[in-house]
Amino acid sequence: MAIVTQTPLNPGDSPLVREALSSVVSRETSVGQAAGSAGPTSVDGDVWPRPAKTRVIAVANQKGGVGKTTTSVNIAAALSMHGQRVLVVDLDPQGNASTALATEHRGDVPDVYQVLVDDLPMADIVKQVPDMPNLYCAPATIDLAGAEIELVSLVAREARLRRALAAYDAVEFDYIIIDCPPSLGLLTVNALVAADEVMIPIQCEYYALEGLGQLLRNVDLIRAHLNPTLRLSTIVLTMYDGRTRLASQVAEEVRSHFGDTVLNTVIPRSVRLSEAPSYGQSVMTYDPGSSGAMAYKDAAREIAHQAPVA
Repeated sequence: MAIVTQTPLNPGDSPLVREALSSVVSRETSVGQAAGSAGPTSVDGDVWPRPAKTRVIAVANQKGGVGKTTTSVNIAAALSMHGQRVLVVDLDPQGNASTALATEHRGDVPDVYQVLVDDLPMADIVKQVPDMPNLYCAPATIDLAGAEIELVSLVAREARLRRALAAYDAVEFDYIIIDCPPSLGLLTVNALVAADEVMIPIQCEYYALEGLGQLLRNVDLIRAHLNPTLRLSTIVLTMYDGRTRLASQVAEEVRSHFGDTVLNTVIPRSVRLSEAPSYGQSVMTYDPGSSGAMAYKDAAREIAHQAPVA
């Protein structure tokens, strides 16, 4: 696996922070080297349990800029690096997940739009992510922006993605992670109907809970009328800044409302998380020793060890 070596230290860090981060990077490097002979199951010898059946997870929040795509891509990458076979379905017309996974998504590339609107088989668009043998991506192009309108007149418009995944040989995957657009339109509805679980990234800032009630009401409606197996399985706290009292207050409020649904791991603000997509990588390969990479690895481990639901 090609890992771009980057210095995880920022010029503005204090000497104490630099020393701490340096020790973390050296520890990560030594662990990776020691695990070099462990085989392809895991990059560091940490073997995670595979689910009994494919877990289909929709990553949704109608509020933009909360880290949906960053969470989708890096959770998927972390799982794939620990022996899981993962498919990322990019359902956002901006195609940011496709960019981060170095998957071509020009306008003439077969994409999720043609699967939803033209009944193109999912197998015709899925591509393996470069240098990530267990990770695959179903890309999105800007054409997907028109799908909201075109789906309105189609039969079973809310279940087009579920039907496409059912026809696809998804048995080979341990996880299918669907990156939703920042809206509650038909694309997000398709994701929720196709999924068994909902993962909600929540930004640790003011307005974090704005609109969350509407998303949860939509989940309840879809469970009642279209997908009785759907459940809210995971909430991820993102963009956490431990220096601010506000971040701690938001985290505490979310935990008081949702309890064990909230992962213990919080995702910190990290420049590396923002930089990685510009290199066509997840932060897991761009800078595996960074705070963001280690946080997403811990979050993915929690998800992998979640108790199965009958």
